Amino acid sequence: MKPVHALSLDQINLSDIDFWTRPLAEREGAFATLRAENPLPFFPEPVIDIPGIVAGRGYHAVTKFDDILEVSKNPQLYCSGFGAPSIQDTGAEFNEFFGSMINMDDPRHARLRKIVASGFTPRMLKKVEDDVQRAAQEIVDDLLKAGGGDFVTDVAARLPLKVICDMMGIPEADYETVFKCSNVILGAGDSEYVDQTDPNQIIHSILQAGGDLHGMVTELGKYRREHPTDDLTSALVNAEVDGERLTDQELGSFFILLVVAGNETTRNAISHGLHLLTQNPEQRAILAADFDAVSATAVEEIVRVASPVIFMRRTATADALLRGRAINQGDKLVMFYWSANRDEAVFPDPYRFDVRRTPNPHVGFGGPGPHFCLGAHLARREITVMFRELFARVPNIATTGEPERLRSMFINGIKHLDCEIAA
Repeated sequence: MKPVHALSLDQINLSDIDFWTRPLAEREGAFATLRAENPLPFFPEPVIDIPGIVAGRGYHAVTKFDDILEVSKNPQLYCSGFGAPSIQDTGAEFNEFFGSMINMDDPRHARLRKIVASGFTPRMLKKVEDDVQRAAQEIVDDLLKAGGGDFVTDVAARLPLKVICDMMGIPEADYETVFKCSNVILGAGDSEYVDQTDPNQIIHSILQAGGDLHGMVTELGKYRREHPTDDLTSALVNAEVDGERLTDQELGSFFILLVVAGNETTRNAISHGLHLLTQNPEQRAILAADFDAVSATAVEEIVRVASPVIFMRRTATADALLRGRAINQGDKLVMFYWSANRDEAVFPDPYRFDVRRTPNPHVGFGGPGPHFCLGAHLARREITVMFRELFARVPNIATTGEPERLRSMFINGIKHLDCEIAA
């Protein structure tokens, strides 16, 4: 999608939620203007009338690829512990409840990540890969019976939801609850998921959704300590690394992170993927002609262009210089991955969707460093298997009309996307 330069530099305000409801091409144009004219601007924080969320003095918007790498590679200087997925300060309890590892710094982050990683044994990973394949087959079976429908809810959302729930041992009867709760947590600014007329109701809905997910898995964890099976919950609650185990709080927070990040981001990548392939038939033909040879680069390109997570925040722990600009201790830096993935200095012709793009050092899974996405391998696997199944059995599937986009500055989400199976 070519950028449309509808806003001058002084008209761009990334903290204005209305900016994020503008046509996608206009947002592309605004970030292109920032990268060219002021790649490290300072903005006031978004004003959100929600109890407990306080706007601070502002933030540096990091829009260039190299700068995001610089921030990501230096976690001692640019830390996550004050909050990563929220620009505003939300408090330590809220951060840990909803952010888990992404809101932690070493050594605590390393400890928790090490315990979690120990649960992903080779046997577990093999089971997950088999589950992904079976789930994709079942989803396409249902799609063929229906003859089309809403690609997001009928296809893209179902795969990561089922895989994560099965992996954790969550029963199918709870899938709908998990789906609704994840929509509320990441779609809290969208009236389809949360009533926007009452600020108190917004925070209540978020906390209720988080509490439901937290309670669901902690109860399961207590049972699995005494009655282990081959699911990930059993592995996590019984894993011991250097004499330490996960607490109930840590298990619940990790599950919220896993189900929200793993479900929402992968489903949005798959949704964007079909829309991109429909809009670019010549690229679709290249992928279809030799799926096994092209799928790896195609998946990376889908993630680059989709950039499901738009930003993450860091906080400076000391005075520093970035792009020659003074960063003061306590300053917030918001890394706009979406912008970095279109940086003209790194990606030739960045607005062209190219399924064979090589190299493709995108930051769609975050920048390098300790917070690189723990689920990147699983996400790549799910995207690949889903499109392999679609190309093999529904080769003429296509989206119809424009996506219905999530109202959010954090997630580049697609809520609904009609699809049809052409004859």
